Amino acid sequence: MSTTRLPGPTVATLTVTTPSDREVRITRTFDAPRPMVFDCWTIPELLKGWLHGPDGWRLEICEIDLKVGGAARYVWRHRDGQAMGMSATYREIVRPSLIVATELFDEDWTGGETLGTVVFTEVNGKTLLTQTILYASQAARDGALGTGMTSGMADSYAQLDARLASLQHGAKGAA
Repeated sequence: MSTTRLPGPTVATLTVTTPSDREVRITRTFDAPRPMVFDCWTIPELLKGWLHGPDGWRLEICEIDLKVGGAARYVWRHRDGQAMGMSATYREIVRPSLIVATELFDEDWTGGETLGTVVFTEVNGKTLLTQTILYASQAARDGALGTGMTSGMADSYAQLDARLASLQHGAKGAA
């Protein structure tokens, strides 16, 4: 298990575990209600504001058909012009608590399709996000971990913190 502490006004912790030889599990708590975190995960305009990954990458294309059997398409572009795309198909959606989808990168560096499960659990007004990624093999899982994907996730989740704070501030200002 590894833990990454993030800087900021409140210390957020990204915890990464490997519960089986083919899985990676990431947990992170967000200081926002579950429906808001779910929306930030599923509404393209909101996703484009935080799902960037490592420095220099931005989510350029985000298309989501949020229904069982629906598709999603993500394309990130680096400031040097390089692109990275991924497609997904939704298998299960329970708003605002669960998303299950298969995912495949255009350049298949993960050894085939992955199965991603994201669980949103509300605890005292905060949201515990638990994301589990099931890879085709242990080698694929280990290869993905070797790319530094968890530091990219930590960066994106810090951006999500900022987006959630902005949304909550806007909601309070509108009340």
